Amino acid sequence: MFGGGGGLDPRKMEQMMNQMGIDMDELDAEEVIIRTADHDLVFESPDVTKMDARGQETFQIIGTPSERDRSEGSADGSSSDGASFDAEDVDLVATRTGASEEDARAALEANDGDLAAAVAELE
Repeated sequence: MFGGGGGLDPRKMEQMMNQMGIDMDELDAEEVIIRTADHDLVFESPDVTKMDARGQETFQIIGTPSERDRSEGSADGSSSDGASFDAEDVDLVATRTGASEEDARAALEANDGDLAAAVAELE
């Protein structure tokens, strides 16, 4: 079908993908975390490729994940009791109130993740 000995020439493959409207970019990812209800799959130093095919983005992750129980907590904002707050929520509360990230996280924990109540507590 494609002829030749060992496969497609990478330049020809790239030309074909461009003709089909597919753009590929390698991302310099340090870590990828896939969260499920029970555990996290953590990919350290993965190879990540982003493909954009006419507006539809897909990501390919190549690496070996380690499995981490969700109750262990992590550097992303999870506490030892399993409560987790998005970094965006912490940043929002800190920016809105002028509080430190630690104070914003503590206010979120004290208010069970309620953004409005955390902001009200710190204002």
